[in-house]
Amino acid sequence: MQTVTDLLLARADDERPGLRFEGCEWSWAQVVRASTEHAALLRDLRSPGRPFHVGLLLDNVPEFAFLLGGASLCGAVVVGLNTSRSPAGLARDVALSDCQAVITESAHADLLRHTEIATDRVLSIDDPSWPDLSTRGGDLDVAPAKPDDLLMLIFTSGTSGEPKAVRCTHAKIAGPGIMLARRFGLSAEDTAYLSMPLFHSNAIMAGWSVGLAAGAAVALRRRFSASAFIDDIRRFGATYANYVGKPLSYVMATPPRADDRDNPLRVVYGNEGSGPDVSGFGERFDCTVVDGFGSTEGGVAISSDPHRPPGSLGLLPDGVSILDPETAEPRPVARFDADGRPVNADEATGELVNTAGAGQFAGYYGDPEATEQRMRGGMYWSGDLAYRDANGYCYFAGRSSDWLRVDGENLGTGPIERVLNRHPDVVEAAVYAIPDPAVGDQIMAAIVPRDGAPDPRAFEEFLDSQPDLARKQYPRFVRIARSLPRTPTHKVRKRDLAAEALNCEDTIWTRAGGDSGYRLAAEAGGSAAAR
Repeated sequence: MQTVTDLLLARADDERPGLRFEGCEWSWAQVVRASTEHAALLRDLRSPGRPFHVGLLLDNVPEFAFLLGGASLCGAVVVGLNTSRSPAGLARDVALSDCQAVITESAHADLLRHTEIATDRVLSIDDPSWPDLSTRGGDLDVAPAKPDDLLMLIFTSGTSGEPKAVRCTHAKIAGPGIMLARRFGLSAEDTAYLSMPLFHSNAIMAGWSVGLAAGAAVALRRRFSASAFIDDIRRFGATYANYVGKPLSYVMATPPRADDRDNPLRVVYGNEGSGPDVSGFGERFDCTVVDGFGSTEGGVAISSDPHRPPGSLGLLPDGVSILDPETAEPRPVARFDADGRPVNADEATGELVNTAGAGQFAGYYGDPEATEQRMRGGMYWSGDLAYRDANGYCYFAGRSSDWLRVDGENLGTGPIERVLNRHPDVVEAAVYAIPDPAVGDQIMAAIVPRDGAPDPRAFEEFLDSQPDLARKQYPRFVRIARSLPRTPTHKVRKRDLAAEALNCEDTIWTRAGGDSGYRLAAEAGGSAAAR
C-alpha cells in the first residue's frame, strides 16, 4: 500500500502543472521542492521528547499544501485547525492535539490569543521573515513512512459536541486519493478544483490526495464562493471538483446563465448533497455528480450506485449492518408504500455498524473513551442512523445524536426532515430535540421559508397529506428561521438550535397535539415572542 510520501516523491521530476492558486502556478517538481524546503522548517521547529505535531491555521493557500507535503517527508503530523473556531475553542483544540507550534496567517493570528504556545512558536506566512524560513532547506533525508503512520489530525465538525481529533494515517489519506483517481479516470491532463477547507477530511481525501495520486493539477481557492464557482472552473480549466454538505445547493441558488453548460467540468464528487441538488447540478452544468457516504473517521463508507433507488445512499457493503444500538440485533427490512416511502421506518431504523472491525478508523487522538465508544464489541459504531430495503439499498435517517425519544419510542430526524423539505415553500429544514417537561424529548423543527412564513393551517394540511409521516413525528414546535447556523463545512449546528430552544428572536409555532393545528407560540402561552 502506498503512502503519501510515495505519491509525492513520484512527482519529483514531473514538470507538468501541479498547483494553481490565484495567478500563480507550480509544476509538481516545484511542489516537491517546496515541500522539501518546508520539511526542513518543520524539523527546525521540532522539540525532542514531544509529539511532532504542528498546527496549521490557514485558509486554502499554497503553504498548506507545501507544509502537508513537507510533513509527509519529515515524519511530522499536521493538525488541521478550524479557522472559524472561537479563541477559547481553538485553544482547546491546540492543547488536545499537542501542537508544538502553529503556523498561521495575519487574518487568523488573533484567534490564537488564548493558546499557551509561546509566541516564538507561532509563525505567520505573512511575516517578512517567512520567505527566508521556508526556503532555506536543501537536500532532505526523507523519513521513511509506513501506511499506518500518522500524518494528520483532523477534527470532526462538532455539530453535536466538542470536536474530536481523528487520527488520519498515510493509508487513510493516500488510499481514497488513489481509488477516486482510478474510478474517475483522472490523469495529468486533469485539474482538480479544491475550495472546501483543507482542515477538513473531504478536502484532503476527496480533493488534494486525488490530484496528487492522479498527477493532476490542484487548483486551490482560498475559500468557497458559490458566485465564483463556475468562473473558477473555467479559469482553472478544472475537470474535477469535490464538495461536502450544501455547496451544490448554494451554487444552484445562483442565477442561471445561458452558458452554464459551457465549461470543462466532468466529475464532481462529494457527500451529503440532496437528491434534487445532485441531479439538478449535473443537468445544469453538464457533468456527472457522484454523491458518496462516509465520515472523517472512515469506519463505514458506502459507494454511490447508478442503479440505486431515489433517496438511497447505495448498497450496504459486506460487513456493514444496521443494528439496534441497545441490543446490537439487526433491524428488520423497511417496507415501502406505492410512492416509495417507508411505512415502518421506526422499527427498521438502526445504527450503521461495521461488524467486521474498525475499517479505516484509527481512533481519536487524546480521547480513548470516545474511541472505545466507537469500537464497542470490536465493531465500529458509526453514529449514523439508516434503514435498508429488501435489495440491500441503504437510506440515511440522521445521526445517533439526532435520535429523539418521544413517548417512549426512538425517532430519527432524517425521515422527518425529508418530509419537511418536500414542502414547496421550505428551502431547508432541521429537526432536533428539546426537553419534554415530563420525560424524554419534544420534536422541534427550524425551517427556512422561500418567501415569508407559510400559513400554519396549510402547513398542517401538508403534513397530514404525507403518508410516511406518523402523527408522533409531527414537530411540536416549528421555528421560522432566516438561516440555519452552520459549521465551515456547511453542516447545520443543531446543538446551537437546541440550546436556544424557544428563546430566540424568530417566530415559533406550537402544536398542542390531536387536531388542534399549529398556532403562534405566544398565543399558546409559549416562552417565545411572536415576531
